[in-house]
Amino acid sequence: MKNAPVSPLPRLILQKGREDAIRRQHPWVFSGAIARQEGEVEDGDLVEVVSSRGEFLACGHYHDGSIKVRILTYENEAIDEHFWVEKLQNAFAVRTDLLLSNTNCYRLVHGEGDGLPGLIVDLYNGVAVVQAHTIGMHRSLPSLVNALRIVLGTNLKAVFSKSRDTLPGQYASEFPNEYIFERVPSPHTVQENGLHFLVDWEQGQKTGFFLDQRENRALLAHYSHEKTVLNAFSYSGGFSVYALHAGAKSVVSVDVSGKATALCDANIALNHFQDRHQSVTEDVMKWLKNSDEQFDIVVLDPPAFAKSLSARHRAVQGYKRLNIEGIQKVKPGGLLFTFSCSQVVDRELFYNTIVAACMEVGRKARVLHQLTQGPDHPVNVFHPEGSYLKGLVLRID
Repeated sequence: MKNAPVSPLPRLILQKGREDAIRRQHPWVFSGAIARQEGEVEDGDLVEVVSSRGEFLACGHYHDGSIKVRILTYENEAIDEHFWVEKLQNAFAVRTDLLLSNTNCYRLVHGEGDGLPGLIVDLYNGVAVVQAHTIGMHRSLPSLVNALRIVLGTNLKAVFSKSRDTLPGQYASEFPNEYIFERVPSPHTVQENGLHFLVDWEQGQKTGFFLDQRENRALLAHYSHEKTVLNAFSYSGGFSVYALHAGAKSVVSVDVSGKATALCDANIALNHFQDRHQSVTEDVMKWLKNSDEQFDIVVLDPPAFAKSLSARHRAVQGYKRLNIEGIQKVKPGGLLFTFSCSQVVDRELFYNTIVAACMEVGRKARVLHQLTQGPDHPVNVFHPEGSYLKGLVLRID
């Protein structure tokens, strides 16, 4: 029997007829569904969500925005140490069942996909890098660190909070990115499918490495033997290392960031592939337009072009222009690996954008694979919005 909350929580009462989404276990409660509130409540507080008839429906973190509540539980239970430990044990069991071979880096918690909306936890060879996207989750970090120590035991070396860029602005300004349990120097070496990478969670993008592309990197390796490969937006060189390991004839990695290029070069050297690799520090679009070279395989893995609906149209045009240039760099009979991680650009819209780019260039293309994020980034079946990474592998004639 789970413990009920010790003291009454503030309550948000839904409008009549607005309970359906929450009964279907969608993890968000929108502001338009709420009729009134009972009790004082601030950003980050735990609140109960109840029906218009006063029935308990869920409990979660409150936020004064369009998404008012991110739901933690649909049971009337206490959000205590036992709760956090149970959630993390479940997430850890899911990753254990994936049987990741020769790999010591993966996503342990993927927000709504693991029943913990507003929380990301990535593990890098014993170091947990956490990102809180809500004030409620950030305020829960001490409890989460204790739970991580219980679940991971001596395998947990350190916990680094990298939440400054993911929390609401004014609140975030008070909290630097910092170690909140022990300390491990960064960059730190990890292993993925037997390959080695330096991960810099302190200065690098996101939590330090794009773990969501693991399976897609392995697919690229499947096609790369004796091929020439262009890795655009290469960051730390994940796709480049996999292609070279698989026997690629040569790989060119292009990124606008000098720090990213240096990290890419370090990872190439760590795996002893320098003789077949070239790095270029330049704006990708400019490089694509100015280069006459064609490749057997082109990888386009740009950062998110849009983070809000208002920017979606401009993002789609950006994806179209990028893929027009990328397609022209593929030799006849070659492959294009193209991705979008913009959540507001859905799978159908991305697909249609690539179709438009192929039409513009006048090249025939066939879809060989439709790609998504790895299984350690699970999608809650009641929250399809969690499927953010879209990818296509096209054979370009």
